Amino acid sequence: MIQLSKPLIGEDEINAVAEVMKSGNIAEGQKVKNFEEYFAKYIGTDYAIAVNSGTAALHISLLAHNIGNSDEVITTPFSFIATANSILHTGATPIFADIDEKTFNIKPESIVEKITSKTKAIIPVHLYGHPSDMNVIMEIAEDYNLIVIEDACQSHGAEFNNKKVGSFETGTFSFYPTKNMTTGEGGMITTNNKNIVKRAKMIRSHGSSKRYFHEILGYNMRMTDISAAIGLVQLQKLDDFNEKRIKNAKYISNKLCNIHGLTIPHIDKRCKHVFHQYTLKINNNIISREKIEKILSEKEIVTGIYYPTPIHKQPFYKKLGYNNSFPISEKLSTEVLSLPVHPGLNSSELNKITETIKEIYE
Repeated sequence: MIQLSKPLIGEDEINAVAEVMKSGNIAEGQKVKNFEEYFAKYIGTDYAIAVNSGTAALHISLLAHNIGNSDEVITTPFSFIATANSILHTGATPIFADIDEKTFNIKPESIVEKITSKTKAIIPVHLYGHPSDMNVIMEIAEDYNLIVIEDACQSHGAEFNNKKVGSFETGTFSFYPTKNMTTGEGGMITTNNKNIVKRAKMIRSHGSSKRYFHEILGYNMRMTDISAAIGLVQLQKLDDFNEKRIKNAKYISNKLCNIHGLTIPHIDKRCKHVFHQYTLKINNNIISREKIEKILSEKEIVTGIYYPTPIHKQPFYKKLGYNNSFPISEKLSTEVLSLPVHPGLNSSELNKITETIKEIYE
C-alpha cells in the first residue's frame, strides 16, 4: 500500500523522547524553550511560542491581537475548517473571500472586496505548501490598518520572495503527524512582537504571567517536553524532508504534465512550494475524479481530496447563515485530487503512481 502521508520517525526521535521520559520532566520545560528558540531562528522571527496544536496557534494568535466580538476576519473558504473555527472561537466573524484558481490560495482582489469598518484581520492560508501572495496581502493590510495572521500549518519551510512564511507578521504552524514535520500533536506561533509573545504565553497557560498569578482568561494549550523533543529532531530534518518532497513532486509533474484533462500543480516563480500535498485538478468531463480514485485504490495507491466541501458549505456554517457563493472554491472542490508525495516514497512507488495514472488516461 502506498500511503498518502507517512511521518518519518527514526531512532533519533525515539532516543530524544526516551531521554525526556527518563528525566522525569515531561511537561512544558527546557525542551519546549529550546524548540521555540530554534524554530524562531529557522523561520526568521525573534520569537516563537509552542502550543499543543495548530488550531490552538490560530486561536491564541487571534486572542493575542485582541480580536473578538463584533470583529470580522477575512479568510478563505477553501481550507481545513480549523482556520475559520478559530475565528468563531474568539467571538469574531469569519468573512470568506474566494481563491486563485492556480494556487488555491486566497485571491488578494477578493480580500479588498470584503473589507468593512468591522474588518480587523486577514488570515491567508498557504495551502498545500504553496505561499499566498504576501506582497499584495501585506500592502492591503497596511492600506487598511489590518492584522495579518498567516496560517502556515501546511507550509513549514515554504518561502515567498526568499522570505519564509510565518515571518511576515504573526505566523501559525501545525505539527500534526501528516505535516512536513511533526511533534505528534503540536503547534507554534511566530512573531517579532513582544506584546504578542507576552499575551500568547499567558493565554496558553490559564492566563498566568507567573505561577498562580492569573491576569486574563486563558486556556491549557501548552506543549510538553515530549513533543518538543520530537520537534527538535524533526526540525533538523525538515529541509531534507522538503527537498525530497520537491524532488518527488518534480518527478510526478514531469511524468504527468502532458496528459489532457489533468492539471499539475502551479508554482509561482516567487515561491518555494514545499508540497505538503501534491494536488492535481481533474477535468471530470474527460475522466471522473471518482473513477481515478477507484482505480488508484484498487492498485493500493491512497489518494485524498482536500477539500470536498468548502467551509461555507459545511452544515454548521450553513446553520450560521452562510449562503454566499464562492464559485472558484466550489468548482475546485469537485476537481482536486492529492497524490502521495511524502519523503518516504521510493522510485518504484513514484513510478507506480505515475504509470497507473498514465494508463488510466490512455
